[in-house]
Amino acid sequence: MTTHHRADLLLLITTLVAAAGWIFSREAVQGLSPLLFMALRFTSAGLILAVIGWRALRNFSAYQWRSATVVGVTFGIAMTFWILGLKHASHIGVGAFLTSLGIVMVPLISLLFGERPNRYVFISLPFVVAGLACLSLDSELRFGLAEIYFLLSALFIAFVFILNSRAAAKISPLPLTAVQLLLTGVITAGGSAVLESWDFQQPPAIWGWLAASALIATSLRFLLQTSGQSLAPASHSAIIMTLEPVWAALFAALWFSESMTLLQFSGCVLIFLAVLVNRLPAVRSWFRDKRHARLANTSRAISKESS
Repeated sequence: MTTHHRADLLLLITTLVAAAGWIFSREAVQGLSPLLFMALRFTSAGLILAVIGWRALRNFSAYQWRSATVVGVTFGIAMTFWILGLKHASHIGVGAFLTSLGIVMVPLISLLFGERPNRYVFISLPFVVAGLACLSLDSELRFGLAEIYFLLSALFIAFVFILNSRAAAKISPLPLTAVQLLLTGVITAGGSAVLESWDFQQPPAIWGWLAASALIATSLRFLLQTSGQSLAPASHSAIIMTLEPVWAALFAALWFSESMTLLQFSGCVLIFLAVLVNRLPAVRSWFRDKRHARLANTSRAISKESS
């Protein structure tokens, strides 16, 4: 298996694990308060990664701590809105597609950081507007509190993308991720202490879903994603990671027997197209790299046969 094939496999598994996390989390918040669940999930996952990356964390400079803290606080806010949206959501698949809009928002928000988005950002905007219109105008789905939470989560996720890319240039991914997860745990724990009552008398199944969320959908997911991204160009990661909302919608349909009306499905397709249009240069690069890899493999095979 080539390096690119390993990267593709790792990133594909990452999208499946991330999508499964939507199911794990939805099951867990049936018993645990949403912010308490997130506090337990991210604190435990962050501690696992902190133990693995302890040597790097111990050598953090003041600048690295500041950069990691900014990313972690932003990520914590994003995850707070996300879990509140999930708690109130009637359709997990729709929520997954709305959250994926964070990828579309990244180039627009980058204007605040002095960067100029390419033309594909503006081409993708009509797809976004049309997709949101389909979701909000459907007779069975009103654009309510859950959808607003998901959009706010997408907004902060876009900021996380930008801040994280800047921080990751000078910080190893593993300790940076550990700090993000731990700070998310701290932020959600603080919100839970103020807004929620804590009840730990839960059936074993709830704790099982929490364990799955922390170990599989958080620690394992970020380790797989970090490993995959280290083996492939950013274009590969960008296009493959857009599969997460697709898997989430499929898993929700299988596990919760969710169904979508034609208008809802059309809205999700339009939002997915917006993500792909926004990442069209990455898509082209991905197919170009694949074509070059196939040609190289063919050339090597011909050389072996001729020798």
